[in-house]
Amino acid sequence: MSRTAADWVTLAEASDILAAANVAVRPETIGRWARAGRMSSIKPGGRRYVRRAEVRALLKPRGRVRAEDVQPVLFDDLTG
Repeated sequence: MSRTAADWVTLAEASDILAAANVAVRPETIGRWARAGRMSSIKPGGRRYVRRAEVRALLKPRGRVRAEDVQPVLFDDLTG
């Protein structure tokens, strides 16, 4: 799969993508995540860009844990 310029968005565009899904994240926060290595980023010409797919992945729900996979000991004090 080839990568194009459309795969990368500015921090403001990333913030807008999240805002469209009712997730308020400031561009500065996304930039901080990128600098910390939590998101892929590039910085040609002094402006930082992040991958559009990684921004959209923030909106996907995390996997659920099946009840069988939870350690029963964790709930001993609740059944007591």
